[in-house]
Amino acid sequence: MTEKVFVDDLVNNTHLSIYYGQDYLNRQITTSDISRPGLELTGYFNYYPARRIQLLGITETSYAKGMSTTNLYDVMQKMCQPETPAFVISTQLDPPAELIRAAKEEHIPILGSKLTTSRVLSNMTNYLEGRLAERKSIHGVLVDVYGLGVLITGDSGIGKSETALELVKRGHRLIADDRVEVYQQDEQTLIGQAPRILRHLLEIRGIGIIDVMNLFGAGAVRSKTKVDLIVHLENWSADTPYDRLGNANETRRIFDVDVQKINIPVKTGRNLAIIIEAAAMNFRAKSMGYDATKVFDENLNNLIKENGLKK
Repeated sequence: MTEKVFVDDLVNNTHLSIYYGQDYLNRQITTSDISRPGLELTGYFNYYPARRIQLLGITETSYAKGMSTTNLYDVMQKMCQPETPAFVISTQLDPPAELIRAAKEEHIPILGSKLTTSRVLSNMTNYLEGRLAERKSIHGVLVDVYGLGVLITGDSGIGKSETALELVKRGHRLIADDRVEVYQQDEQTLIGQAPRILRHLLEIRGIGIIDVMNLFGAGAVRSKTKVDLIVHLENWSADTPYDRLGNANETRRIFDVDVQKINIPVKTGRNLAIIIEAAAMNFRAKSMGYDATKVFDENLNNLIKENGLKK
């Protein structure tokens, strides 16, 4: 599933100004790709990506100034297609009069920015990729623990929300409870956030719905975070062999990204919040090059060598 994005959303979230078309900001944007119509200004329309935002910078506007009024107006008419969401002019440049005339005929808004073309292109692309990316809804709880996004999964009723509440009380931050919307930001990054209806809310059986932001303050919540680690809670079973040394390298693939997964058995008396804190710190230590399992293996090998020399 993907979200719907309109020109009005782009204006509000990338701080664009409006040259023309205040009443036409309800045009839908369907792709995160941005077009810089250089070839189109020369009259080449064999492939014109009309569904994209059309971005004009210093290069495009300078070339347009050298064109005749009739030729430029003809080009702008061809660029103003019914499916074109909007035109954006960077670097506080004035839009060509021929563009304004053609855009008015098709009710296409013209937006502006004081930023350079590269900056406004980057801002718009990042925003649109985040909003238009395909999303998956995952059953679980997402918490920011020491700056790491920890996705807590497990069967219903195993204690995910209660563990998240304990983590919030210990100073960590809630992103989403029950349902986590996940999308792929790039080749190595997953972003998780809460559905709009569940934002800042936590369900505790026996109590009901609580508003974490209202009870614990704005510092107890985040709108979204990277998904770095998955902690899967499962009921303790004496017959199940659990990883005791940290040698297991289990992962879960979400979209095209493999996320490290840790299975934690749930048993009476275990403090899951502290265990998850330790898992997050250990994950960070490994990412920085320190692996306690390797240290243990080295110590064990050294002990074996020492004992062998004594014989």
